[in-house]
Amino acid sequence: MGRPAGNDAAAKLAPIAPPPIPAAPDKLPTAKLKVPAGFNIEVYAAGMANARSLALGDKGTVFVGSRLVDKVYAIVNKDGKREVKVLASGLYRPNGVAFKDGTLYIAELSKISKIEKVEDNLDSPPKPTVIFDKLPKDEAHGWKFIAIGPDNKLYAPVGQPGNNVLNDDEHGLIRRMNFDGSGAEVIARGVRHTVGFDWHPETKHLYFTDNGRDWMSEDVPEDELNRITKVGEHFGAPFCLQGNIVDPEFGWGKSCSDYTAPVGLLGPHSAALGMRFYTGTMFPKAYKNAAIIARHGSWNRSRKVGGDVVVAKLNKDGTMKSLEPLLTGFIEDNKYIGRPVDVLQMKDGSLLVSDDYNGAVYRITYGKQKVAGKS
Repeated sequence: MGRPAGNDAAAKLAPIAPPPIPAAPDKLPTAKLKVPAGFNIEVYAAGMANARSLALGDKGTVFVGSRLVDKVYAIVNKDGKREVKVLASGLYRPNGVAFKDGTLYIAELSKISKIEKVEDNLDSPPKPTVIFDKLPKDEAHGWKFIAIGPDNKLYAPVGQPGNNVLNDDEHGLIRRMNFDGSGAEVIARGVRHTVGFDWHPETKHLYFTDNGRDWMSEDVPEDELNRITKVGEHFGAPFCLQGNIVDPEFGWGKSCSDYTAPVGLLGPHSAALGMRFYTGTMFPKAYKNAAIIARHGSWNRSRKVGGDVVVAKLNKDGTMKSLEPLLTGFIEDNKYIGRPVDVLQMKDGSLLVSDDYNGAVYRITYGKQKVAGKS
C-alpha cells in the first residue's frame, strides 16, 4: 500500500509471507536464538500455523490466535506433556484472544465473540457466540488485538484502513466495551495500528505499541510506545509521526504539540506488536514492571531491524528509560528464520513468545537449567 512508483529499491520491498505450514519441532531455530546470561530459551509448543496472540486460562491453558488461517488453538498440559488442540476453526482472521473468568474472547476482522467455560470443554468446545459485530471490515490493518483492562472492560483497536490515510471516525482508534458488547466507547484516536497493549501494574495507565507509516524513509518514522492517561487523547496519526515529525502529506497546518507524544520510540519499521508488563519474580529485579515487547521485524526497509523481543524499562514519570534486548537471533543474513508476535507471562514468572513464521511458542526462563537425572 502506498509504494512509490519508479523506485527500484522500493520495488524490492514487500510484506514477507511465512512458510505455508508450521515448522517441525526439530526444525525450529531454537539453537540460534540468544538470551542474556542466566536466561534459558526452549520450545514450549509447535505445530500451530501462524501462531499469533496469546492468552492464559485459569487452569493453565494457553490460547493462541492466528491471522492468516482460520483457527484458534489451545495448548494443554496433560500428564506432564503439552498437547495442541484446535479450539475453533472457520473464523476470519481470529488474531486477538483474551481470557476472563472462564470465558475466552476472540477478535476477528469485524467482530468479537466468546466461548464460555472454555477450559471445561476443550475436547468438545461450543461454537463462539458473537457479542459485537460493528467493527469495520477493511483488510488493511484489520486484524485485532484485544485485552481486558483493570476496569473489567474489553479493549479492541481499529487500525487505519491504509498505509497513511485520512480515516473516518470508525478507524485509527482504541475502544472499550462491556463483556456483552454493550457500552462501547472510543478512548483514544490517532492510532495507526496497535497489535499489543497492557496496563502498568502501578499507575494502571494503558500502554500500547503503534506501528509507524511506510514509504516515507527507511529510517523514519519509528514505531511508538504510547501511554493513555485520560479518555479522548489523540496520538497524532496521520498528521504527526513519532511525536516530532509533521507528516509530509497530511501535516500541513498541523503541529505535533497538538497531540500526545509517545513515551518511547521502538525503531524504524520494527513492527512492535505484543507487549506485557513483567510482574513476576523469576526474572531479576531489574525487569520488574518493565514492558516486554515483541518486535515482528521490518519489511519496509532494506536492512532488517526488529525480529526480536526487547525490554523497555521506564523512568519514574512513565517515559521510556532504555530499550534492551531479551531474545534475538531471528534475523540471519538479513533474512528471517522466525518472527516474534506476542509475549505472555506465565504464573511461575516465565515468559512465552509466539512466532507466526514457524507456528511455534517458545518459553524463556531465568536460573539454572534443569537437566534430566539431576536435581
